[in-house]
Amino acid sequence: MKKVLIFLVIIIVLFAGVSILTKMQNEEKVSSENNKYGKDTLNALTVDQLDDPNYQNVILPEDLEEKLANKEDVTVYFYSPDCPHCQRTTPVVAPLAEEMGVDLVQYNLLEFEDGWDDYGITSTPTIVQFKEGKETERIVGSQEEAVFEDWFNQNSK
Repeated sequence: MKKVLIFLVIIIVLFAGVSILTKMQNEEKVSSENNKYGKDTLNALTVDQLDDPNYQNVILPEDLEEKLANKEDVTVYFYSPDCPHCQRTTPVVAPLAEEMGVDLVQYNLLEFEDGWDDYGITSTPTIVQFKEGKETERIVGSQEEAVFEDWFNQNSK
């Protein structure tokens, strides 16, 4: 009985140690210069993307609002780190946009949930083209690369 109790205590201490270490690593990532979100706490799935090269063109809600108020053209990729369709789409559209010279800014709906209502987003991924501050076109859902390429050519050039 004593051996079982000692074993259980050791297991609990190990789990606690791993938990504390993981929390410390996430806090370190959130406080690093890679955190473009301007927030002290981030969802763990967002933290996992901080170093991912496909998630580096982040736009904050206030920056998007300013661009639209200034009647700028902007192409916005609305996504959520917990969306499986986004997880398949981002590695396609992020490099494609860069290759095509499209400044595809990324709006994280998991961190900034007001974006769902503010921009009428009903599902992710959604890419919206704004011209002179007004929405002109959108493409919703996961698509083949050629479909995104055609869409960028028609709407973002």
